[in-house]
Amino acid sequence: MRKKDLRTVDYIDHMLEAIRRILDYTAPLSQAQFETTPIAVDAVVRNMEVIGEAARNVMLDDPEFVAAHPEIPWQAMYGTRNRISHGYYAINTDVIWQTIQHDLRELQSALFKLKP
Repeated sequence: MRKKDLRTVDYIDHMLEAIRRILDYTAPLSQAQFETTPIAVDAVVRNMEVIGEAARNVMLDDPEFVAAHPEIPWQAMYGTRNRISHGYYAINTDVIWQTIQHDLRELQSALFKLKP
């Protein structure tokens, strides 16, 4: 296995760990509870930043891998990271909640399929 391959696997593991944490943190919460619990919002936002940064690292370090896996929304993950990092004062918790409920499990499943 090439060094590049090892880094890509590490980044995928980082994304999967961040998704696991988000799902764990939000599992016992309703949307209203999530939106009114700053520590939960902060924890989720931080882990979404990790997902986006790891996606960006894969895009930079292993563009062939990214091209071979267009089913993964690499650029969208990085774009989300940028929106929440640079727009930290205007986090839309409804959008974050909808992402958790409708997108993260599908992303998790797709990323698991990429692991050797």
